[in-house]
Amino acid sequence: MSNTPVLSFTDRGIYCAAGDFYIDPWRPVERALITHGHADHARSGHRHYLATEQALPVMKHRLSDITCQSIRYGEVQQIGAAEVSFHPAGHVPGSAQIKVSVAGEIWVASGDYKIEDDGLSEPFEPQRCHHFITESTFGLPVFRWRPQPDIAQDINAWWQGCAAAGKTAFLGAYALGKAQRLLRMLDPSIGPILTHGAVEATNAVLRGQGIVLPQTTQLTKDTDPKANRGALVVAPPSALGSTWAKRFGPSESAFASGWMQLRGVRRRRSGDRGFVISDHADWDGLLSAIKATGAENIYVTHGYTDVFARYLSENGWHAQVVPTEFGGESDESEAES
Repeated sequence: MSNTPVLSFTDRGIYCAAGDFYIDPWRPVERALITHGHADHARSGHRHYLATEQALPVMKHRLSDITCQSIRYGEVQQIGAAEVSFHPAGHVPGSAQIKVSVAGEIWVASGDYKIEDDGLSEPFEPQRCHHFITESTFGLPVFRWRPQPDIAQDINAWWQGCAAAGKTAFLGAYALGKAQRLLRMLDPSIGPILTHGAVEATNAVLRGQGIVLPQTTQLTKDTDPKANRGALVVAPPSALGSTWAKRFGPSESAFASGWMQLRGVRRRRSGDRGFVISDHADWDGLLSAIKATGAENIYVTHGYTDVFARYLSENGWHAQVVPTEFGGESDESEAES
């Protein structure tokens, strides 16, 4: 293998000198390969974008006029001296791990990922490599997710209880990925499903790609709360408790996030309920993904980086923390992601 690393970590992002491109750069560059459409990974200002066919529609919706090219999962593209391919990451629809091979040395930049098949995103596919760049958003043993059907049952029971008590249920979730995953988990027989504009705009893009979602109605200033009794409203966390939400009278609010595993975060959120569900891998998922790569060299980004890297180093891997500007799943809301 070459003495020059295939990927390096710079002040602009993860850089491949052999192909002269960046992966998920956070400052403007000539050529950007993008793992998925969340705002901390797909940023504006790059001259050329490359992403999966499934990720590009939402990227175009969010970033407007961009010069972009699509790539199919598993397709190998030669960029300079580098061979590049995109593989499912299981994070949100269209999300990818990016595999880069130069002279037999293989690196994989995983972006954000989860191991559980959520029935919405393309399921995670581990890639054999020498070097693996992993997130560690939930890189502590306390983070272990329950199966999705169990969470769905809890959410629907809560919604049904709200409806029976004459309350509107407000469920906070990021507009891309989490919101649609939750929509697929809901039981529409309980009542109407209403959506915040940011969620419904993303729904429209994904429906245009053939992704099936239950019937939803976008909230507007003219929405009549009396005509939507027993409704559940899916909205970005920042919208919960806002003026438009108060028009619905008696209500309960809940947050859907991996951070709900921590009691301190649940208290700070001041919601009535917290449902532990994340589009990121939990502790066991991170470890199983890393083992499946066969990689000896692990680069740990955003999250519990120091703790997770130390654990890996103590258990046979060459692990190091690398600086990035990715946000992971913040417990602070952002209406666009």
